[in-house]
Amino acid sequence: MMRLIGMMDSPYVRRVAVSLKLMGLPFTIKSVSVFRDFDAFARINPVVKAPTLVTDDGIALMDSTLILDHLERLAPPERRLTPDDLHDHARSQRILGLALAACEKTVQIVYETSLRPEEKQHQPWLDRVWSQVRAAYRLLDIEIGTGDGWLFGVRPLQADVTAAVAWRFTKAMLGDAITTAEHPHLARLSERAEALPEFLALPPE
Repeated sequence: MMRLIGMMDSPYVRRVAVSLKLMGLPFTIKSVSVFRDFDAFARINPVVKAPTLVTDDGIALMDSTLILDHLERLAPPERRLTPDDLHDHARSQRILGLALAACEKTVQIVYETSLRPEEKQHQPWLDRVWSQVRAAYRLLDIEIGTGDGWLFGVRPLQADVTAAVAWRFTKAMLGDAITTAEHPHLARLSERAEALPEFLALPPE
């Protein structure tokens, strides 16, 4: 059985875990922190990158997007999370790009403000990253539309999953700096996704 290595407080780990559930692929989770359990993680993947997915035949994959690309090849066609239509695929990729950029910039802000001593923080850099995360969420909210339905049909696909996971992660990390009032469509989509059994089974830790 495949093993997913990482903590659910990472949006990258969580998007893979939720996707595995939605795809109906059997897996186990090994909660190992890249910070607290560095040596234990290194024994599984010396690069110590979360998520790591260990395949049935023992190959350690890393990077959530690459892992999900592999999983698409394992899932039955009716459970895959990528649109077949070329236009829908391009739009899905745009949404994924925006959501992943928002995650990346959120992480940079958290690292800069939480791990670096205050006297060594670089405010111009922080201002730039804040502008990027705000732009990503502003554009993502526009792409979501009304937020009343799933983005590409009757069930959530990867764009829905990643947008919802990204939003919850940023709200948890940055709070009211990124407001629900300014991003109502995204907030509505995320709220609906978080009510699904696949999301409820994998809450952020």
